[in-house]
Amino acid sequence: MAELTVGRLLTSWQPDVPALLLVVALGGLYGWGVRRVRAGGGSWSPARSAAFAVLGLGALVVATMSGLAVYDHVLFWPAAVQNILLDLLAPLGLALGDPLRLAVEALPAGGAAWVRRAMTGRVVRLLTFPLVSTALVLATELTVYFTPYFATALRVGWLHELMYLHLLVAGCLFVVPVLTREESLPAWCTHPVRAGLVFLDGVIDAVPGVVVMTHGTLIAGAWYLHHHPSWAPDVRHDQQIGGGAMLSIAELVALPFLLALLFQWARAERVQTAALDRRLDEQLAVVPAASPAPTAGTAAGPAAPAAERVRPWWETEENEVASRIRRQHGEK
Repeated sequence: MAELTVGRLLTSWQPDVPALLLVVALGGLYGWGVRRVRAGGGSWSPARSAAFAVLGLGALVVATMSGLAVYDHVLFWPAAVQNILLDLLAPLGLALGDPLRLAVEALPAGGAAWVRRAMTGRVVRLLTFPLVSTALVLATELTVYFTPYFATALRVGWLHELMYLHLLVAGCLFVVPVLTREESLPAWCTHPVRAGLVFLDGVIDAVPGVVVMTHGTLIAGAWYLHHHPSWAPDVRHDQQIGGGAMLSIAELVALPFLLALLFQWARAERVQTAALDRRLDEQLAVVPAASPAPTAGTAAGPAAPAAERVRPWWETEENEVASRIRRQHGEK
């Protein structure tokens, strides 16, 4: 093969039929969902559509059909970049498009109910449980590089395609439930907890890159030694470059992931505050003025029970919103 340069990396492309079919199917379904929502009088953010198409499907296309795919059989580092794009960047782009909420809003009532049942099913709940999905992502990366999986995939075309899909699905199991507006995670997984899990995931995602970069044994060494081009760096240095690229991309992806979650958290707080203000306004509009409290030396009389009956709801109810209002009133 011709020597790999920046120009050839950017201009060398090859078709990957299974990946292309997946991109067309996902893009077509997403576009159909957006049209259904808008035709029904709803709205769908163009930013979400752009994130799904450009960052999600775009990363999938680049990983499987660009110069990375052209040179992944003669150099290790393009293959390493491919895998980390499929495992981290493409899932992030797809998740930012929120396809689960889109499916619920676009489908008829029966279809939306089926999607919600599937999302809350026992198997899906187990696979998307934050600690389990994080462990699956790490296990997938380590299995690819430190078992015969990767070396065999270089020789067997269909297994190579299956590896692509394996990496993409493993990444989506963690990212999509964390960023979706659907209630697909346990109730205790609030936005602060999710932020902590994303930070932990960012640390864990760095592990495969560090291990690959510092590992003493060559990964798929027999293959790359046999196919090593004369213009390329030696195979060990090539592996170190690949591990460094994996580490760098993992840390770069962690930042927008965390920022997206923080933005979602802030938006949820604004919505909750607006709903709380509306409820307070409604309560103040319907609650009559309480009778004045009895002065010293005056019997409470029958007015005390009546005043007790018209106490605001936040003084009598036991829930998170009422507790927050009581704390706010106490601070004032």
